[in-house]
Amino acid sequence: MTAIGIDNISFYIPHRYLAQDALAERHNIDPAKFSKGIGQDKIAIPECDEDIVTLGAEAARIVLDSCGSDGIDTVLFATETGIDQSKAAGIYVHQLLALPSTVRCVELKQACYSATAALQLACGYVARRPDKKVLLIASDISRYDLDSSAEATQGAAAVAMLISANPRVFSIDVSTGCHSEDVMDFWRPNYRKTPLVDGKYSAMKYLHGMIHAWDDYTANGGRDYDNLVQFCFHLPFSRMGQKAHRRLASHNDAKGDEQKLEPGLVYARQIGNCYTASLYLSLLSMLENCEDDLSGKPVGLFSYGSGSVAEFFSGQVQPGYREHLHQHLHQQQITNRTALTYDEYLELWHAPDPQDGSEVILSQPPSLATTRGRYRLASINDHKRNYEATSNQ
Repeated sequence: MTAIGIDNISFYIPHRYLAQDALAERHNIDPAKFSKGIGQDKIAIPECDEDIVTLGAEAARIVLDSCGSDGIDTVLFATETGIDQSKAAGIYVHQLLALPSTVRCVELKQACYSATAALQLACGYVARRPDKKVLLIASDISRYDLDSSAEATQGAAAVAMLISANPRVFSIDVSTGCHSEDVMDFWRPNYRKTPLVDGKYSAMKYLHGMIHAWDDYTANGGRDYDNLVQFCFHLPFSRMGQKAHRRLASHNDAKGDEQKLEPGLVYARQIGNCYTASLYLSLLSMLENCEDDLSGKPVGLFSYGSGSVAEFFSGQVQPGYREHLHQHLHQQQITNRTALTYDEYLELWHAPDPQDGSEVILSQPPSLATTRGRYRLASINDHKRNYEATSNQ
């Protein structure tokens, strides 16, 4: 059977962040509640002219610069912070990346899970058409009400993956396990900019869904627990991954080895929650931060989307995978960011977002021009979003 999976993968994050210490000071609490309590140090915060389209296009550009666009005939865009109830965000990305008109574009939604649905769809399509490739983009901006208990779990990022036959980074196993259940742990009606969430209940349903998905995975011929050398989880916050790892180990009468988890948490601690991109940011973090050579080694992955759908699946790291990673570029993104003061964060949080078609021109701050990416939201007018390439092309 021909291996199918991730041939190339990259992420892109906003160039500004809020340190959790600044948020702790605002909440008048011990900073350790964030750094140790939920395992977060920083949260990525987008500028006014950054959104899921620009983040997604930036991540995809890195992949295309490395691999080219030959063979790509599908763009799957996974997000739960969509910008339009009808038009797929991938259509904007298609234009920014100058992809051929023969490429189809679709947007998928199911809370934080939909990137995994997109991955399984992409693998199925490539199995039918092994000469074709799918560009999969997971892009989200996690935002909660000011001064809410969830505010410290914000974040933003996009992960782009090229799905192909004979992948050079990570192949996806056929066996998978799923669990779907209608629960109200996290949701965002069309009339709200921020979600409604019951944090404790959501964490409970996350763990509940994981165990059911694992049992279905093993029933469908999945790998033995002890055979998996690393684990990657959906990470609304890093501590959630640690809780899940311990619960899964206990369910399998095993000891949860933290070394099988820690490499996948490194990036999330510095970026925060990025919804659909979260699990795949964890996968990238594991590939780029695990000191051991993982060539040929199997890895377990758990995806969860509130509401809810859960899936456990696995894959195998490919020989020579490190030659196809963008670790230096990713480290630069994290290192070269600018810290926000709390007042600057508030200003961005309250940035104009017209709901009535009125015009907003989004100027690019000159002091930040050299640290920016290649795409930006230039304006919103007449209910239309207008994107442009920057001088950093």
